[in-house]
Amino acid sequence: MKDISEFNSGMTEHEFFSFLYDKIVSKEITTFSKLKELVAPVLKDKLTPVVVMRAFQLLKRLNWGFFSAISPNTHKKLWKEMVIEDRDFPEAGELKKTLQISNLYVAMCDIHGYTKFCMESRKNLSMMHTLDWAIENEIKRISTACGAISQRERGDEMVIVAASATDALMCALCIIDYFGKTDIVGDPEIPTKRAGNAEALPVFKITAGITGGNTQSPLIITERGNLAGFLLNSGARLQTRANELSPKDSRIMIAKQVMMNYEKENEKNKCILGQKDAIYFFDTGHIEFKGVMIPTCEVVFDKNERYKEKFAEEMTKLLGSIRDNLWEQRIFQDLMELLTKVALAMPKFNVTPARPLHGMQTVVNESYVQLCRSAYKAYCVDEDYHTAVEFLRYLIDISEQIPSFDRLVLDYLKGIADRYKFLLGAFEVQIDKEIEDKANHIFQGNYFKAWQAAKNGAQVYEKLRAMGRKSKDLSKKKNIWLNMLAQNKGQMEFTLYSGKK
Repeated sequence: MKDISEFNSGMTEHEFFSFLYDKIVSKEITTFSKLKELVAPVLKDKLTPVVVMRAFQLLKRLNWGFFSAISPNTHKKLWKEMVIEDRDFPEAGELKKTLQISNLYVAMCDIHGYTKFCMESRKNLSMMHTLDWAIENEIKRISTACGAISQRERGDEMVIVAASATDALMCALCIIDYFGKTDIVGDPEIPTKRAGNAEALPVFKITAGITGGNTQSPLIITERGNLAGFLLNSGARLQTRANELSPKDSRIMIAKQVMMNYEKENEKNKCILGQKDAIYFFDTGHIEFKGVMIPTCEVVFDKNERYKEKFAEEMTKLLGSIRDNLWEQRIFQDLMELLTKVALAMPKFNVTPARPLHGMQTVVNESYVQLCRSAYKAYCVDEDYHTAVEFLRYLIDISEQIPSFDRLVLDYLKGIADRYKFLLGAFEVQIDKEIEDKANHIFQGNYFKAWQAAKNGAQVYEKLRAMGRKSKDLSKKKNIWLNMLAQNKGQMEFTLYSGKK
């Protein structure tokens, strides 16, 4: 059969399909509308519907790329959002190419320890094949059970697309359950327990970023059926942020719109996550991505981290003050209140600071709170800004030594401290100038003479020391330099790093 005009009632299903097969494989036909146009003269024949649907499955497999596996039976919600259904063939249709809908969500997932596992499995390739099988098959099974669709990207990365915030969150958490051997979701209809050879795989941690749920983030479907657009990129940025906050444990970061839509979807009929109170949304402020500010939340699913609820209100207050640029006092005050609440809410700790402050040889939860109060007093009561900034630096040093200290809070502490340090530099230049102008009033009697002598002495000392460093009488300058290099060889190592830590 070379042309549709050669069709006759005696033709077999195989012959008719072979004709359409050649047209589809040669890319002469790439859309369902073209397929219908071709078979229009014989559309009413009893053989046509069966063959057309077989041909559509082939067309879908070859041209729909990422979405080639969806169907109205397995992905009811996604099908409704992604496909323009055909009037005569409701189980067939055209894949949308540009999407600006509120019911589409993208999750980017990353497997921690994948590269290390591959290196360690060089002599046991069966383990690598098992992991490959799990990513390619088990994750697709789990995604489909959640009403979502997934695709592997670049080794340890996975992209998930869902048609509801609930489905996207469920899918990400089920993947965490599968690789982490946990039971966060616990839905009997979505088994996440490993079976067969996959049981021998080690525990892997997963970080994920989920975005979507608004019409301002378009998603483009390319000619090959692949994904493109801001939605995909912002999901990857959120996943990177999750990885920064938690380089060793599983974590999910989401756009706040996802949280709002999840809560709206579960307002009347709660999903299993809501029924079990399995997750909590912790406000994490804004992150900037290519000039766009994205409000974000962390999905807290580890029961050991639910203590974050106790300082959520203080975190929200601080974020609001930062957003309103209240640097005069409010930000410092809110930061101290947050750090105080964090220290009181988190598990007990006991650290030995590298440089003791106020005679503290060890710092525990209660003494950390005392440091916060002292910092607050220095800034808000005594107006001793230099000491206040010193307290911030010290709190950073202590917080970095506490193993379970919240990384997000630490990041905000560092960021705020940097800005106050910058402000302190400008402040001290201005205040020192005023001291110069009013020295005779500030320093009385012998103190003023001592001030002048010390000032002149310091200037002379710096000039003489600079002169001395250039002296040819110092014959061993190069030896000292090389000796310092030898002593600090480890600290001098330099490598450009790219990727996860």
